[in-house]
This record gives sequence, structure tokens and C-alpha cells, in this order.
Amino acid sequence: MADFRTLSESVLAAPQIRTGDIEEARAQGVTLIVNNRPDGEDPSADQGDAIEAAARAAGLSYTAIPIGQSGFSEVQVDEMAKALEEAEGKVLAYCRSGTRSTLLWALAQAKLGAEPDDIARAAMAAGYDITPIRPMVDMLAAR
Repeated sequence: MADFRTLSESVLAAPQIRTGDIEEARAQGVTLIVNNRPDGEDPSADQGDAIEAAARAAGLSYTAIPIGQSGFSEVQVDEMAKALEEAEGKVLAYCRSGTRSTLLWALAQAKLGAEPDDIARAAMAAGYDITPIRPMVDMLAAR
């Protein structure tokens, strides 16, 4: 069973998903899968092309916004914000543990005008701590 965690009414975060999890995502109202994991990070995991093929076969959209060891860039935050704004249903973002997906979601939410404390509470309720990026969340929200 997949470990989908609720960040908001329209966004779920998860540790690495498998192609077999796509149907469960669709059943939960997901219309867009966002892959935040670079291909090859774990060669034994289902790679992006397999997840994309399964998502598209199930009628879901798919986009990759990989977050590697270099961290987050403004381009990635903008891509995530755009994906969230344009999604026509729930979004499922995944990476190795769900943490990078949650942190990127938090940054995108701040850029879209959400309150930092609300973002932090939602992430914590899902089991994720945004403390490492809280200054960036506050800065983006203040713009």
C-alpha cells in the first residue's frame, strides 16, 4: 500500500512510488504526478520513464522536477508553483522519502502567497519538518 500523505486538499506527498501505486493515486483523485527524484538515484527503484508511462496509461499527467544534492533553485520552485496552479485535480509529488517534495511544495506555496505558519503546520501534520528551509519560505512569502 502506498504512503500518500496529505499536505493540502489538493496535494499529496509520498516516498518513492511504484508503477503499481498509480491506480491508487488515480482512485484518490490524483490527476498529476510530480517526480522530484533524479533518475538513477536508486537504480532499484522504478525510474521516471516507467512512472510516467504508467501515469499516462492511467490517464494522469506527469512532470519531472528533480531535486538533486545541489538543493532547490528558483526555477524548480517556479516549475512546482506552475504545476500546482495548472493541475485540474489532486497532485501527488514524490521523491525518496517525500521530504524534498514537501520542501519544494512549501517553497512554491510561499511564492503563491500562502502563510508560512500554515505551510509549516500542514507539512508537520503530514510528518515533514520544513525548518531547514523556513527562512526561504518566509522570504518568498514576504515578496
